[in-house]
Amino acid sequence: MKRIKTAIIGTGFMGRVHLEAVRRLGFVDVAAVAGTSAEKARALADAFGVEHATADYRSVLRSRDIQAVHICTPNAQHFEMASAALDAGKHVLCEKPLALTSAEAATLVTLAAAKGVRNATCHNLRYYPMVQQMRRMREAGELGDVLIAQGTYSQDWLLYDTDWNWRVEARHGGALRAMGDIGSHWCDMAEHVTGQSITSICADLATFHQTRKRPARPTKTFSGKSLKPGDCVDAPVDTEDFGSVLFHLGDRARGAFTVSQVSAGCKNRLSIEIYGTKASASWNQERPDELWIGHRNGGNEVVLKDPSLLAPAAAAYADLPGGHSEGYDDTFKQLFRRFYQSIPEDGVAAEYPQFAAGLRQMRVLDAVLASHRGRAWVEVAAD
Repeated sequence: MKRIKTAIIGTGFMGRVHLEAVRRLGFVDVAAVAGTSAEKARALADAFGVEHATADYRSVLRSRDIQAVHICTPNAQHFEMASAALDAGKHVLCEKPLALTSAEAATLVTLAAAKGVRNATCHNLRYYPMVQQMRRMREAGELGDVLIAQGTYSQDWLLYDTDWNWRVEARHGGALRAMGDIGSHWCDMAEHVTGQSITSICADLATFHQTRKRPARPTKTFSGKSLKPGDCVDAPVDTEDFGSVLFHLGDRARGAFTVSQVSAGCKNRLSIEIYGTKASASWNQERPDELWIGHRNGGNEVVLKDPSLLAPAAAAYADLPGGHSEGYDDTFKQLFRRFYQSIPEDGVAAEYPQFAAGLRQMRVLDAVLASHRGRAWVEVAAD
């Protein structure tokens, strides 16, 4: 395959994760890193042997050699940067949420189609092999008709009032924090696995820390545990720590899930349970190589990831043999591989979540917020 040159925009936690995953593909070269400062861009570029580093992301877009860009910046910058990249004719892979509003996301979907470029929203958690196995079991009819989908996405990295991150402020991350940051992943996975859309929602949100200790100096994501009270100033909080949602799924199924960034001991626990008329399946991101399968009239099973034993379509998402774990970082590799393989192949269907998937989850978030504010059930806008 002809080599492709790309650029990483954003030097924080996600920028580094994206850069590492791209480097693992073997046929894509990271040609540039862009950050909020030349120093930050240079530091990340030097760590991975990338020649070009800049504080001006638009200079990257002007380069004819660079075919694609990854947008890994705070959410409030996604729309401006993605629009500029599309206008420049670049293929764009953008972190979720795709934008701050559904209107912005819809504009990006329309612009990407007009420009005829590849586009992806980074709902990477679809790409665990055992998540794909759940999906293929449902497609094969092994679960029967889906009746219930339920679960949680729980973390603890914002448990204390001294924990801080740019996502806490709506002006940087959007009106919904826990729901937008991790709830969107859960909803995308539920729809992806079941093949059905969330149609209506009843949501309740809670902000347990109305005030947090904002660091007096910049900090990295997940670094709050190292801060001390004297390093901070009091700041009001305008986003939620927790949310719970009841929902209708498709024509018949029902479901419920919670999201939390204040659940002690939960580091990255996306748990999803799918209950059908024949069998059920449950998966936990903190134990990614295991899939629980439940039966009414027989013994339950715990299946370990082994591509030789998975459905062929699911095995394609596993690169290592049984007994060799594949985790969070591998999901990015799987998504990015499919994204970049599609660039030279005109007319080939995208085997990854496009901007339309990002818009879809923005509409779900709209319904969550409207339901919470109105204390009522709300319909999710149709695609």
